[in-house]
Amino acid sequence: MTDLLKTSLSRRAVLQTATIGAIGITPALRAVVYAAGSDAPEKTEVKIGFIPLTDCASVVMASVLGIDKKYGVKIIPSKESSWAGVRDKLVMGELDFAHVLYGLIYGVHLGVGGAKKDMAVLMTLSNNGQAITLSRKLADKGAVDGAGLAKLMRAEPRDYTFAQTFPTGTHAMWLYYWMAANGINPMQDAKVITVPPPQMVANMRVGNMDGFSVGEPWNHRAIIDGIGVTAATSQEIWKDHPEKVLGATGDFVKKYPNTARAVTAAILEAGQWIDASLQNKTKMTEVIAAKSYVNTSVDAINQRILGRYQNGMGKTWDDPNYMKFYNDGAVNFPYLSDGMWFLTQHKRWGLLKDHPDYLAVAKQINQIDLYKQAATASKTPIPKDVMRTSKLIDGVVWDGKDPKKYADGFKIKA
Repeated sequence: MTDLLKTSLSRRAVLQTATIGAIGITPALRAVVYAAGSDAPEKTEVKIGFIPLTDCASVVMASVLGIDKKYGVKIIPSKESSWAGVRDKLVMGELDFAHVLYGLIYGVHLGVGGAKKDMAVLMTLSNNGQAITLSRKLADKGAVDGAGLAKLMRAEPRDYTFAQTFPTGTHAMWLYYWMAANGINPMQDAKVITVPPPQMVANMRVGNMDGFSVGEPWNHRAIIDGIGVTAATSQEIWKDHPEKVLGATGDFVKKYPNTARAVTAAILEAGQWIDASLQNKTKMTEVIAAKSYVNTSVDAINQRILGRYQNGMGKTWDDPNYMKFYNDGAVNFPYLSDGMWFLTQHKRWGLLKDHPDYLAVAKQINQIDLYKQAATASKTPIPKDVMRTSKLIDGVVWDGKDPKKYADGFKIKA
């Protein structure tokens, strides 16, 4: 790993030169780089917290490749140990931004899962690429998917324990939605605990849980280590679902709007670079596998980032809906309906006692205008609508039009 780190970081200058040369400094970019007066970033150095997960890649690569400098800022990636730690450091101002769970930002804004604080989502960092892992012990008894798990839990009743990464976060919502779609009430039929992503595999190894919902590379790591199997991918639950976001406090964005715009543009361009080629994905994998970032082997990351999946039981497949960071800009727009969906699930599972004003909250948090400015600077396509429509694993369609009816319409809920 030490040699890999040296090799990866020694390529930094080469990668910077190659990337800037390939993408080029357009007039729009030059206007940002050499902006003067009110357009200049108010802060030229920013600290961005991240958790060791594959989907931190666009934040890391914006820094490693020097793309940030083109926009007049310097990104300092800060490795954090838990989502609770990220939340606290964001709220206290120790971090300027964070690679963070979508639902965490919404929860803090409403005072759920932490002290209430106005929060902001600047962009979506990634789509897809999470999974639900079940232990080998369960798999050996036939629990290799949702239906198998439900059957086993009925046949052999006991206390079943499952882990997610933060109470209001994406992984909790994927776990709950998947279980409920298979007839399991996560609030009544199981015990659910919170475990930081890098600790999932170690906890399963010693028998602390029967299954977990987490981001990569920790699901594939469980397969490599022979202790878990992939029961479902998150893209099976919701194709092209929103995952991590670039988050900040509302106060920070109000005080430093130009900085927020510049950082968003830089990370947009880094996502574009990652998704541009197989070669770029390979280089990205080598960089983020290093100890200072994800701290795992390259083979734990590189297969699923290319859509090459295995479930740990002999099944392999090519998944077209693997983790994406740009996808011609389709990944990154902070759709209001995406944020609203997390609120509907918070209400469904009793994290919110009453229905919030779903649309108003999403408009407060998702910084659509700032995003559009950053997208223009980075030549990122912008969708026509701030809402989108999706069909989830249970066949239920979400379009954001009637969130109260949607939230109350599930048979299985808290």
